[in-house]
Amino acid sequence: MNGYKHEFIDFMLECGVLKFGTFTLKSGRISPFFMNAGGYETGKQLRKLGEFYAQAIHDQYGDDFDVLFGPAYKGIPLAVVTAEAYYDLFGKEIRYCSDRKEEKDHGADKGSFLGTKLKDGDRVIMIEDVTTSGKSMEETVPKVRNAANVEIKGLMVSLDRAEKGKSDKSALAEVSELYGFPTAAIVSVPEIVDSLRQRDMLDAKLEADLKHYYEQYGASDKPLNI
Repeated sequence: MNGYKHEFIDFMLECGVLKFGTFTLKSGRISPFFMNAGGYETGKQLRKLGEFYAQAIHDQYGDDFDVLFGPAYKGIPLAVVTAEAYYDLFGKEIRYCSDRKEEKDHGADKGSFLGTKLKDGDRVIMIEDVTTSGKSMEETVPKVRNAANVEIKGLMVSLDRAEKGKSDKSALAEVSELYGFPTAAIVSVPEIVDSLRQRDMLDAKLEADLKHYYEQYGASDKPLNI
């Protein structure tokens, strides 16, 4: 596991974004952990978050893209801070784009998008906080592909929960199969478990809770080593 993955796990814990306990998810599942990307609140935290995304995107997809697209709402700041970080770290100018929940019908920037205008031939990286069901991609991918003749190079999320989606495969695997582009995460839950175990930070109760949860909801393509 790359060093920045360990750093990102520590970063999520320090920011209070990754928490362990008992949480009811939107899906109704009772989870022993929760990741809330809305917990990044300060300029320092957001700057560091953008650097983690930029590093992961660079490692996974290289520099062969033009636009970072972040779905509204949480994807908007993610796209902005990552575009800034990408320039700082790798010297490449990346444009950002996001969709609007409601189309703006006035002003110079009227339309369905914020930031850059998508153009034919643009190579796009989608960026999100976490993909549990893939529902946001169902809404966003058609918008992007209908806006221009673009190539979606891939999706990057901060955390892969490694849970089954509509099938026994993970939501990220289902998105990849459905839309025909690769998907990746800065870190996955199996990697978090391995990192915590290596550093003697995985207590017996949490290990048992995670094992029970993933026996029910674990994805076949992302097994949890417990």
